[in-house]
Amino acid sequence: MIIKNLGRNFFINLFLVLLIFLLDRVSKIYIINLDKELIGSEIYSSKYLNINLIWNEGIAFGLLSFDQEILYNSLTILIILIICLIFVMILKSSGLSKFALIMIFGGALGNVFDRILYKAVPDFIDFHVGNFHWFIFNIADIFITLGVFFMILIELSFYKQKI
Repeated sequence: MIIKNLGRNFFINLFLVLLIFLLDRVSKIYIINLDKELIGSEIYSSKYLNINLIWNEGIAFGLLSFDQEILYNSLTILIILIICLIFVMILKSSGLSKFALIMIFGGALGNVFDRILYKAVPDFIDFHVGNFHWFIFNIADIFITLGVFFMILIELSFYKQKI
């Protein structure tokens, strides 16, 4: 009875969250295993892309990295609370906003899972041009960034419609 009331959209949304989470998990496990096999050397290197495992103990793009466990745990709890807030927002949203929030939610679940499991998030995608390197990131970060980008576009188009 309860499952009938959930509806088809619930299962589609759940599938999308699980797909994002699994893509992130599989990529991280693969890179971690390659890093172990190659004993920490660069996994892949080219003119514009390197694949090199680093362990991020901070938040987005390595910001707020620190050694104090109490601060790390407090930050992790704050991230979990924000994820819960995003979940509530998903329940109250529809259309493209819901899709964008699902992308953020799925990516955030992947990263918080790593924070709890490893006490750090494995990042490995390093885009660069010459000596200029962008922040190293992972698949979860891609979905979070795309979700935020779509939310901004949605809000801008909504704001433009109000004017």
